[in-house]
Amino acid sequence: MSETAVNHDLTAIENRAPNVGRQFFDRVQASPNREAYRFPKGDAWESVTWKETGDEVTRLAAGLVALGLEPEQRVGIASSTRYEWILADLAIMSAGGATTTVYPSTMAEDVAYILADSECRVVFAEDDEQVAKLTAHKSELPHLDRVVTFDGTPDGDWVIGLADLEKLGEELLAQSPGVVEERIEATSPDALATLIYTSGTTGRPKGVRLRHSSWTYEGTAIKAQGILDENDLQYLWLPMAHSFGKVLLSTQLACGFATAVDGRVEKIIENLAVVRPTFMGAAPRIFEKAHGRIITMQQTEGGIKEKLFNQAFAVGTKVRQLKLEGKPVPFLLAKQHALFDKLVFAKIRERFGGRVRFFISGAAALNQEVAEWFHVAGILILEGYGLTETSAGSFVNHPDEYRFGTVGQVFPGSEVRIAEDGEVLIKGPGVMDGYHNLPEQTADTLQDGWLHTGDIGEVDADGFLRITDRKKDLFKTSGGKYIAPSSVESQFKAVCPYASQFLVHGNDRNFCVALITLDPDAMAEWATHNGMTGASYKEIVSSQKVQDMVQGYVDQLNARLNRWETVKKWILLDHDLSVESGELTPSMKVKRKVVEGNYKDQIDALYR
Repeated sequence: MSETAVNHDLTAIENRAPNVGRQFFDRVQASPNREAYRFPKGDAWESVTWKETGDEVTRLAAGLVALGLEPEQRVGIASSTRYEWILADLAIMSAGGATTTVYPSTMAEDVAYILADSECRVVFAEDDEQVAKLTAHKSELPHLDRVVTFDGTPDGDWVIGLADLEKLGEELLAQSPGVVEERIEATSPDALATLIYTSGTTGRPKGVRLRHSSWTYEGTAIKAQGILDENDLQYLWLPMAHSFGKVLLSTQLACGFATAVDGRVEKIIENLAVVRPTFMGAAPRIFEKAHGRIITMQQTEGGIKEKLFNQAFAVGTKVRQLKLEGKPVPFLLAKQHALFDKLVFAKIRERFGGRVRFFISGAAALNQEVAEWFHVAGILILEGYGLTETSAGSFVNHPDEYRFGTVGQVFPGSEVRIAEDGEVLIKGPGVMDGYHNLPEQTADTLQDGWLHTGDIGEVDADGFLRITDRKKDLFKTSGGKYIAPSSVESQFKAVCPYASQFLVHGNDRNFCVALITLDPDAMAEWATHNGMTGASYKEIVSSQKVQDMVQGYVDQLNARLNRWETVKKWILLDHDLSVESGELTPSMKVKRKVVEGNYKDQIDALYR
């Protein structure tokens, strides 16, 4: 077995706050008048300081105590990403409770399962739609005493508003001013802070039990690496029900930067231009979409603009290669590059606000070519890696030390091993206590303190981890050749700017086939330039022109693959995969087994 770790000064990590409530109020005390959050209010953005946030969290935490919340009892949050989500989360943990996260897109039956399994006492519900899911399954939720709604309609009894909860808190604080501080003091580092239900690509979601010390570790470990400080500005849109969003909150508490919060995905590009952040976390799909959009826009423009664009990237690629090799850039090439930077690359950077120091990509694998393309344009995407079971972050690349195609080096204070079968094993303060009410699955995943991730990877001599695939996704052809489907799938997204999903199949078969979906937004744009304006997605993708175009991209993909990996046949689906259809998890991962089951007949037909 190989083993590696990165050496850092671990003093700050060892001396970190004992719980999230203390970490939050330490930040309030250290930066009372600095901006903490900003959020959309109508057409403008409203800003609050750490002191103002602290006062509001105190009132809400006291309100939860007034409702009878006991230490480590669970409180659900069923809402999209917004400032109130963060207030609720901080209030729950400051009151000694444990946050249970629920995606707003989760079906009512699954919401009921999660809240019943976690025995939630209180639930913060965003609006009437979320309240209705709870009301419909009220008889299955015997532990649920009260619902607190952000924007929904209170009924004065079971459902109350956020202002009502604050009022309860104010009344309790008038009698017992130190009630929240007492709860924080009584919360041990090992106390349950969060129960996150993995959206799961198979079966029922599992509740991952994460301690306070895991979250304080995550934030402090990132701070110890010197990546971010209080002068940064984060733009946060990620779903907070996902551990990637949650870890960025603990990072903010440790580092002290301000965060602009708006969970509306359709507003990302518009908001980036207004907020002008210095960094943002995102899933690879955001970068793939942005890359595809810019490429197709240039192809549509054609003529001199497209030539200029292509030339800029040719020059930029040469300059980047010379710098990576530590060689000087010739004078004329440097002059050319400076001109192209002004004419082409600066405009790409401006789309993201113009001030981004780096993006952090997580939750799925980022295609190396897409990362390198952005880098040529002067935009650095640092890939990281972790699981819900490791409180999200376990590895990350650094702005001054990164390798594309890897997820960086292990966090200070954690360790990594590669098992004999290639599986990545992780040990450290971020690793979960176990799965809620699932002792057997906990024992399978946690062995001697080492978390078995289910991912296959390799660590280089400098400690950079490269993930090659999910262990359960690897398959063998009837010819005995092993194939890592995610590698092939990722490469298709790099060559085809219209791609949304590309799923490779071939287990025990004599060749590989693929199911393909295209991005509906990109195809609507394509249709306006190809005489199909107003046509439905189904009509567009079934046209001969699109079928021929996709075949061209499949041919490009096959030219770079080993013979046994090449895709011999494929189907273009007449709809994109979605969370609503049950084919994607709420965090946008493909449920491979569900998709294979749904299209079994079509896949079998490709082999006849």
